[in-house]
Amino acid sequence: MNPLIFSMIMTTVILGTMIVMTSSHWLLIWIGFEMNMLAIIPILMKNYNPRSMEASTKYFLTQATASMLLMLAVVINLLYSGQWTITKMINPTASIIMTLALAMKLGLAPFHFWMPEVTQGISLSSGLILLTWQKLAPLSVLYLISPSINMNMLLLMALASVAIGGWGGLNQTQLRKIMAYSSIGHMGWMTAILIYNPTMTLLNLSLYIAMTLSTFMLFITTASTTTLSLSHMWNKMPLITTIILTLMLSLGGLPPLTGFMPKWMIIQELTKNQSIIIPTIMAITALLNLFFYMRLTYATSLTMFPTTNNTKIKWQFENTKWMTYMPPLIIISTMILPLTPMTVLLD
Repeated sequence: MNPLIFSMIMTTVILGTMIVMTSSHWLLIWIGFEMNMLAIIPILMKNYNPRSMEASTKYFLTQATASMLLMLAVVINLLYSGQWTITKMINPTASIIMTLALAMKLGLAPFHFWMPEVTQGISLSSGLILLTWQKLAPLSVLYLISPSINMNMLLLMALASVAIGGWGGLNQTQLRKIMAYSSIGHMGWMTAILIYNPTMTLLNLSLYIAMTLSTFMLFITTASTTTLSLSHMWNKMPLITTIILTLMLSLGGLPPLTGFMPKWMIIQELTKNQSIIIPTIMAITALLNLFFYMRLTYATSLTMFPTTNNTKIKWQFENTKWMTYMPPLIIISTMILPLTPMTVLLD
C-alpha cells in the first residue's frame, strides 16, 4: 500500500476513535464510529486475497448492523428525552438496544461469531489493530452510559463471553483464532465489572492491550501463525518463544504474572458487592483459557521435534533488533503483579 494513502487511512481510524471518545453528542459519536469502520476496511484488506476480502465483508456487515442499532437507540432516546447529549438514558428499550449494538461492535457473546473468522482472515498486523485499538471506542461509550445499562443483561453477556472465550479456543491450532477467543473472554471480564467499578474496566483494558500488543509483535517478528510454526521456533529462537509463551500464560491469568491482577481484583470487587456465584463461574471458565495456553506451552517447549539440523547453537546469533523496543512492554505484560496494592488509588 502507498505510504501516503496508508498514513491517511490510519489517521482517519485514529481520528474516528478520538471523536467517539471525546464527544458528548450522539450524532458525533455515530459519525466517529462510521469514520473508523470505513477506514479500517482497507487495512483489513492489506494483503489482498479472497480470505481477507471475506473477512472484511463480514466485519463491514456486522459493524454496519451495529451502527444501525446504535442510531435506532439514539432516536428512541431522543423521542423520550428530547436531547442528543449523552446523559442517563431514560427509556429502557433505548438502553437495551444501545447495549446490544455496542456488544456487537465489541464481539461480546452472543454476537461473537464474526471475531474469530475476521481475525483469522487478515494479516497479523491488521489483527493487532482489530483486537486492541478497535475496542477503545465501543468500550468508552459503554463506560459513559454504564449507570443506565440493564445490569442483568450485561452480566449474562459477560458470563457467556468468558465461557465462550474458553470453550472456543480449546480445539484451535491457529494462533490468530486463539487470540480472538482470548479477546472475547477478556471483554467478558471487563463488562462484568463495568457496572460495579468502571475504573477497574479501564485497568483491565490497559493491561489487556499491553499483553496483546506484546504477543502480536513477537508473532510478527517470528512470522508465527499456527501452533506448529510456534513449536518449530523453539529450535531457532528459544528466547523469543519463551517470552511469547510467558505472555500467553499471562493472558490466561496465571499467577504470579500480570494477567492475574485484573482477574483477582474483579473477583474481589464482585464478591464485595454480594455476588458470589458470578465470580465463581467466571473463575472456573477462565481455567479453560489457561488450559489451552498451558497445552500450547507444553507442546512448544517441553517436546522436541525430530530433526537432522545440527546447528542448534544458531539461536545465539538470532536477530535481536526487537530487544531495543520490546523490554518495557514485556515487563508491563508479565511482572507488575507486585504493584497491585497501588491500584487502591484508582478507587
